Amino acid sequence: MNKQTIKDVDWQGRKALVRVDFNVPQDKATGAITDDARIRAALPTIQYLLDHGAAVILMSHLGRPKDGPDPRYSMKVTADHLATLISAPVKFVGQTTGPDAEAAAVTLRPGEVLVLENTRFDKRETKNDPGMSQELARLGDVYVNDAFGSAHRAHASTEGVAHYLPAVAGFLMEKELTYLGKALEDPERPFVAILGGAKISDKIGVISNLLKMVDAILIGGGMANTFLAAQGYDMAKSLVEAESLETARQLIEQGGDIIQLPVDLVAAEKFAADAPFKVVPVNEVPAEWMALDIGPATIAHFSNRLAGAKTVVWNGPMGVFEFPEFAKGTVAIAEMLASLKQATTIIGGGDSAAAVRVAGLEDAMSHVSTGGGASLEFLEGIELPGVAALNSK
Repeated sequence: MNKQTIKDVDWQGRKALVRVDFNVPQDKATGAITDDARIRAALPTIQYLLDHGAAVILMSHLGRPKDGPDPRYSMKVTADHLATLISAPVKFVGQTTGPDAEAAAVTLRPGEVLVLENTRFDKRETKNDPGMSQELARLGDVYVNDAFGSAHRAHASTEGVAHYLPAVAGFLMEKELTYLGKALEDPERPFVAILGGAKISDKIGVISNLLKMVDAILIGGGMANTFLAAQGYDMAKSLVEAESLETARQLIEQGGDIIQLPVDLVAAEKFAADAPFKVVPVNEVPAEWMALDIGPATIAHFSNRLAGAKTVVWNGPMGVFEFPEFAKGTVAIAEMLASLKQATTIIGGGDSAAAVRVAGLEDAMSHVSTGGGASLEFLEGIELPGVAALNSK
């Protein structure tokens, strides 16, 4: 990684303006945080800054507020939770920029933390408005981006502010770029990619880019249905992207033996957790039924291809893992990766990260990314705006 990090800065008596990714899942009824993994992922950066004499100002978005401030998405809930995870005083201000935010920043002392209000309560954020970027820059001395999950967005708090302050990476950002960067630039082989999830259209660029560098791509999930349909199989009521069939054919032709598809599927009568189901070969999906998971023969086939792998990147579940009966393929692949003690295993954020956590196997992986969309764009070979804006070494 050729970007400066927080270790390249003398923090004594300085204010660190840190973009974190505290966009955590919440209980719809109570607003309580249901998974604090993203907050915990930022703790090493926050603690390092505090230990080295900085006052720490944190900013993030939370949820998708449509019309400005919405109490359901206030960062107050994350500030309160953070206070239970660190020993430093954690303060909160109900503004992102402006007089109240500036006053809170001015009075903040070394060893203290201030959490700003939701950046997306200001509509200028997503427009990367220079005025908002300058107002944010007035709050700190050095900008730190530790929000890999938002680095693919050119927003005021992720890219714009970096033009008005010295800008460096936090430890989480550094870790993400190091693991994903090595996988793409200098992978230990065999290098295997596993791609799943609902849609092929989301991952066309990723597949095209990975075809140049991997030894195998194992495709499951809903996107496998489109590839199978492109080969002429009748997928009945399965999710198939008709507009992507020609692209799938081209990728199969381009990829040859590198692209590996399911040989059997778990087909269900309907899209429901309690739907009747059965395992069928890919050419025998019953009329009016739909494929919701990969079958046991596919699990064995994919596991065989993974057995000797030295680098594995996984993005997207193998089935509808929210339904326990159709999560078996995803869990089996997670267990297979956990058994690869000599391999570097990288889980590409989003649903695959959630699936690995649900399976209780997060600690068995080399790296679980905090950024679904960001890791996808990185794998596609796209330069992320939030990374490009950081100071080079």
